[in-house]
Amino acid sequence: MENLFRLFDQDQGFFQRKWTLVNGPLIVGAGPSGLATAACLREQGVPFAVLERAECIASLWQKRAYDRLKLHLPKQFCQLPKLPFPEDFPEYPTKRQFIEYLESYAKRFDINPKFNECVQSARYDETSGFWRVKTVSGASKTEFEYICRWLVVATGENAEFVVPDIEGLADFGGEVIHAGEFKSGEKFKGQKVLVVGCGNSGMEVSLDLANHNASPSMVVRSSVHVLPREVFGKSTFELAMLMMKWLPLWLVDKLLLILAWLILGNIEKYGLKRPSTGPLELKNSQGKTPVLDIGALEKIKSGDVQVVPGIKRFSRGQVELVNDQKLDVDSVVLATGYRSNVPSWLQEGEFFSKNGFPKAPFPNGWKGKSGLYAVGFTRRGLSGASSDAMKIARDIGKVWKQETKQQQKRTTACHRRCISLSQL
Repeated sequence: MENLFRLFDQDQGFFQRKWTLVNGPLIVGAGPSGLATAACLREQGVPFAVLERAECIASLWQKRAYDRLKLHLPKQFCQLPKLPFPEDFPEYPTKRQFIEYLESYAKRFDINPKFNECVQSARYDETSGFWRVKTVSGASKTEFEYICRWLVVATGENAEFVVPDIEGLADFGGEVIHAGEFKSGEKFKGQKVLVVGCGNSGMEVSLDLANHNASPSMVVRSSVHVLPREVFGKSTFELAMLMMKWLPLWLVDKLLLILAWLILGNIEKYGLKRPSTGPLELKNSQGKTPVLDIGALEKIKSGDVQVVPGIKRFSRGQVELVNDQKLDVDSVVLATGYRSNVPSWLQEGEFFSKNGFPKAPFPNGWKGKSGLYAVGFTRRGLSGASSDAMKIARDIGKVWKQETKQQQKRTTACHRRCISLSQL
């Protein structure tokens, strides 16, 4: 139920703002993390509301993912709670198939987000004991306020592009896009393209460019772990998880690197230096994901993708590297990653750190104080988000059921008293 209240502003005078009291938790974000939390709450019998700034669910996948993208891990490690992928889906579903799965997931659990609702601020009101979440809606920029007891932050690790400040980039003159805006290498056919970054996105963008007869050069500024996606027909991730049940992490890392060397060979001679820390330890300690190779390495070995060192500066149609080499470049793709946007709107400093991630390390970063929760910030992909979603739903569900039971008892007692009085 929407309500109106009058506010006074020194410049605007009196004005009205719509507001509503949310019956249950408010989830900010309708990506996989938000959908998983909503589905788990539905199973607990807890009502909820979901806000999404875009006009669709999973906007990162629908609007900011390149066409050739597939899930990097087998589908059983990427399914959300309560609903497996269809059996006829391949082991590594495509971007389109994953979006179809998420749409069917939202339909299955009757999740209907409020789209085009961009959260401007959220703060906890100590006096009332409620969260006050202010939004701006649609093209009309209508202001609205949601008042809720529980706030679930599900905006994720990849809400905003990271765009580095590189000397001379503004004067480059050619096309400069972020990997989140890259769709296909087809439009770059025949061009010399500089790909800045060598993570999974940088590798796949370079591969796609090479497949479309562009000439990509990939900037590798720091060390990187490259692992085969599969080892002898079995998922490398699945194999690692299996070994982790029996072996210490350092030994699993050693075995993974031996297998990578046997399958991929010595990658350092191609300009890809490995970190001194093992791939799993690095993922756990710094959240840095190893690259799972799906063909880019062959393009590097054949020379179709050039590996170059860090950038010193750009100039008109050219880039100068830290080794003083100069390259003519037509276009630039910044595969420089993403960041959380939580600090820009959540007015809270105890649970979340300045980088937009919960301060408590995994597996304790899902619950804060005063009804604040976080889902999708584990740096452990979809399985980590699913784990947090189930914990959050159980935690809220427990309180909800207890209070519902108490309310029912009060209602029943009141009803009995009314009957007794009517019989006097």
